[in-house]
Amino acid sequence: MKQVVQNYKSGELALLDVPEPACKPGGVLVRTLYSLISTGTELMKVSEASKSLLGKAKARPDQVAKVMQSVATNGLSATYRKVTSKLDSYTPLGYSLCGVVTAVGAGTDDVAVGDLVSCAGNEHALHAEVNWVPKNLYVRVPATLDPRHAAFGTVGSIAMQGVRRGEPALGDVALVIGLGLIGQLVVQLLVASGVKVIGADPDPSRCALAESVGAAVCAAPGSSVVETAVAELTGGFGVDQVYLAAGGSTNQPVELAAKLARDRGTVVDIGKCSLDLPWNAYYEKELDVRFSRSYGPGRYDPSYELEGRDYPIGYVRWTERRNIECFLDLAARDKIDVSPLITHVAGFDDAVETYRALNEGELKAVAVLFDYPQPEDTELSVPTDSVEIGGPPAARVGLSLGDQSVRVRKSTLRVGFVGAGNYASSMLLPHLVEDESVDLYRVVTTSALSATNAKRKFGFGDASTDLDELIEDDSVDAIFVVTRHSTHADLTIRALEAGKAVFVEKPLALGTDELTRILETVEKTGNDRLQVGFNRRFAPLLNEARQRFGRRIGPASVRYLVNAGRLDGGSWYNQDSEGTRFVGEGGHFIDTVSWLLGDDPVSVYAAATPGQKDLQAVLRYPDGSTATITYATNGSSQFQKETIDLTADGKVLRFDDFARASVFGQKKWASTRLPKGRDKGQARQVASFVEAVKTGAPMPVPLESLAATTLATLAVETSLNTGGPVRVETEPTT
Repeated sequence: MKQVVQNYKSGELALLDVPEPACKPGGVLVRTLYSLISTGTELMKVSEASKSLLGKAKARPDQVAKVMQSVATNGLSATYRKVTSKLDSYTPLGYSLCGVVTAVGAGTDDVAVGDLVSCAGNEHALHAEVNWVPKNLYVRVPATLDPRHAAFGTVGSIAMQGVRRGEPALGDVALVIGLGLIGQLVVQLLVASGVKVIGADPDPSRCALAESVGAAVCAAPGSSVVETAVAELTGGFGVDQVYLAAGGSTNQPVELAAKLARDRGTVVDIGKCSLDLPWNAYYEKELDVRFSRSYGPGRYDPSYELEGRDYPIGYVRWTERRNIECFLDLAARDKIDVSPLITHVAGFDDAVETYRALNEGELKAVAVLFDYPQPEDTELSVPTDSVEIGGPPAARVGLSLGDQSVRVRKSTLRVGFVGAGNYASSMLLPHLVEDESVDLYRVVTTSALSATNAKRKFGFGDASTDLDELIEDDSVDAIFVVTRHSTHADLTIRALEAGKAVFVEKPLALGTDELTRILETVEKTGNDRLQVGFNRRFAPLLNEARQRFGRRIGPASVRYLVNAGRLDGGSWYNQDSEGTRFVGEGGHFIDTVSWLLGDDPVSVYAAATPGQKDLQAVLRYPDGSTATITYATNGSSQFQKETIDLTADGKVLRFDDFARASVFGQKKWASTRLPKGRDKGQARQVASFVEAVKTGAPMPVPLESLAATTLATLAVETSLNTGGPVRVETEPTT
């Protein structure tokens, strides 16, 4: 299928051939009839991408701050790979469309194949011939509504949420500053609510358009016409609400809002303009400044948008989906008329030229629609069933390895990738590309564009959204699973059952039930060709420090401080379905300690601060060694992330965040700072996995150790919940 994309690094726009998305549970596949260009938001993104790197940095200082934090945490080299990989990728455009349902995923029963739906979301309602859309981001279109008008559902809900934030009442007078697409819709919604509307925009044609759809008076922001209209319609008191639907860097909108609003009036920011509030003016009138967040409640909440969990109507009357429904209903009953806003309808094949004409000012438009060619026959996709995983943690699983491993010697390794996000693109794939014995055969992602980006950047032979095809392909030797935590166990089991060698990022499992299923699969199939992404034991500097420390005779004491830092509130790590943060990351540190001590832990005791923000896990080892892992989220971002102190036999090993290492004994050894940044072992880890699979040699980390580390990680949570120590044991199955 075709999709409109942009390379953020170069600014290039393209109509790209990408694989069709799969129909996943909890949503539907939609073949697009019309999609709407947001002439404000999208053109701002297109313009920003054409800037130099310095210009991009000035436009997004929030992203610059994240980059600097990544440099402090991961080093310059790793951050550079991550940033350049992300910049030099195609990104999607679009977020509002109307189309026909062609397939229905498991758990979805409110629409059927053939239904006309309006869809929302900058990851799901893209300018693409086919999109997968989750349940709360599509709405059935009323029978009497033109599909072209239904394509306005998303931008209509943005305007509607802004109006709701202003809480207008019958007889109010409102000022709308900025009469682009959103501003025009705000005008109509206010008029439909019984509000007298005054508009302000420097473009006379937009002012005339707003007046034609119900505004009382519209003129340029600095003109006396606007001030006179406000005085006449409000008796000199000022408007009840001001809606900021303008963009740009000028501060004029907020200054005009303060001047023309009444005492204790309301100012609602819907667009993205400068907000340097003149303190005296806002203070003297005690103005209520409010922000409107996109489509409404539910926006940016993964549990609502991706998992389909609705908010009870008694607590949240107007969610983003209900806003779209309301807007479509108003349009179907002719209370809102979007037809005057449609300046141009372009064929989808002309998408790139249309964007160019808009960006360069050749095409003056309020709203532009893409019209998609429709195939005579639409092939329906068979929905996949969802997989329920998880379960209560325990401390013991069966482990029976025997001597049944599948080992085949090969000169070339044919590799498939499941997932191609930031970590895979910056930490794994660059190393595989350099290995001439590796054939990057196929990459599979849930997002068609992600797979296409990976194919383009790393030379995969094929890009797909069909997971079954990859797993069932007998020519594939090894599969890398680099997806979200909740999918690791099931994907690992399926790949092992298909006879593949598997490299899966940590964690291997989110519960002991999942780990048990994996080990039972190994026993049943005889396929133990499994590696988990515990890369720190492969770090060159840590290996050198361990060697300098030398052979250990007596028990050791290890202190491992992990200054993990806070997560953004919207991080998927916070989702309940992905397990706790420590379960997701803690295996790294337990594996590192176990490798340093040369054995696996036998018991775990953990304690935490309220809310389990910071925790300490004490691990005991068979020879009496102990290790304390402090996992802290409330530390300073200026301090390094990982610090290790190992004490034994009158010696101390000190390791500082993959940058410096020292050993204190009869003689002192100290490393110099690594000139190329922090090497956390990903390159050696990948190379070791590839070599083991090609030659049939034992896997780099024994399966017993992978299982023990996973059990110990899960035991931390068990100990926190029970308040006592938890034994870590694996026993043979019967």
